[in-house]
Amino acid sequence: MNTSTDRILTTHVGSLPRPQEVVDFLFAQDRGEPYDAAKFNAALGRAVTDRVVRQCEAGIDVVSDGEMSKISYATYIRHRLTGFEAGDVPRATPADLDDFPEYRDRIAAIGATPKYLRPICKGPIGVKDVEPLNRDIARFKDALAHANVVDAFMTAVSPGTIAMFQPNEYYPSHQAYLEALAGAMRTEYETIVESGVLLQVDCPDLAFGRHVNFRNADEDEFLRNAAIQVEALNDALAAVPADRVRLHVCWGNYEGPHHRDIPLAKVLPILFRAKPMALLIEGANPRHEHEWEIWKTHKLPDDKILVPGVLDSSCNFIEHPELVEQRIVRYADLVGRDRVIAGTDCGFGTFAGFGAVHPSICWAKMRSLAEGAQLATMKLWGPAMAAV
Repeated sequence: MNTSTDRILTTHVGSLPRPQEVVDFLFAQDRGEPYDAAKFNAALGRAVTDRVVRQCEAGIDVVSDGEMSKISYATYIRHRLTGFEAGDVPRATPADLDDFPEYRDRIAAIGATPKYLRPICKGPIGVKDVEPLNRDIARFKDALAHANVVDAFMTAVSPGTIAMFQPNEYYPSHQAYLEALAGAMRTEYETIVESGVLLQVDCPDLAFGRHVNFRNADEDEFLRNAAIQVEALNDALAAVPADRVRLHVCWGNYEGPHHRDIPLAKVLPILFRAKPMALLIEGANPRHEHEWEIWKTHKLPDDKILVPGVLDSSCNFIEHPELVEQRIVRYADLVGRDRVIAGTDCGFGTFAGFGAVHPSICWAKMRSLAEGAQLATMKLWGPAMAAV
């Protein structure tokens, strides 16, 4: 994993706005409707190439494939693993939104909620089809062959996050469910790393899960389960080098009150136990920006680097480059300039067909990220390095 040895590098969390033709294919696939597979694959190829080009043009150093082939970062596994069936179990509403029911109902009424089918575990979990992943890798590497990037990554969902969003109606316990998921996801994790790109595991279960599936539990119970979920993830990553893996944690990528978010200080010791070298943690939105100060009292382990969110992914404000610079420098002053990569709070296309940030504004925010990183480089290394 390339780190910031002479300048502040830039990256993001992974998902990017998908073209409408890709969105249409993804929903047809998810609903089991007929579609032209060859045309779908061609559309995905065009979309991945375009998104890599756009990231490079915006000044992003560590790029992704934008999750073009996934209807969402968590439920795509229904098409790759056995044991899951589409169902109509009601989705758990985050507790902070339930505290403001009129607002909750308004965002649902305007369509600002997921539309994909929700998988339910009804049988033994195993690897069903590796070809979708192999095609994702091939498309991404084709696009990277014509791009000048520092590094590249692909995302995959964590066992704990699958368990958070996909109800278990088969395994006798939560731990047994996690163990089965870890065993099945091991193939995806290892295949991504063996392809030569970085792996990012998405773990909102370690924070967002507190006010979703553990909303009625006490804090100790949530933290105990979060620790078990990290153990399952580490087991799935047993054969993967830590320096080839990033871990993303967040409190939910939506504009809402977020007053029930568990503080970062409570979950940070558990995050430190996770194997991945890079920790991608929200740090730009109004509920969590103050938590940069936590690094005054909590030492970042020597074997880890920090990728703080310095762009808010839930609003259409374009952060001023000087604000981005200030956010980056705060972290660099506390954990070391060579241990910080500038990132985003979450993805810009978490669900196919919906994103809080308008696509054109997404790219403008990315450009501001790159400009802010240049300013931070000037402050941290001097004008000569910023000009390189």
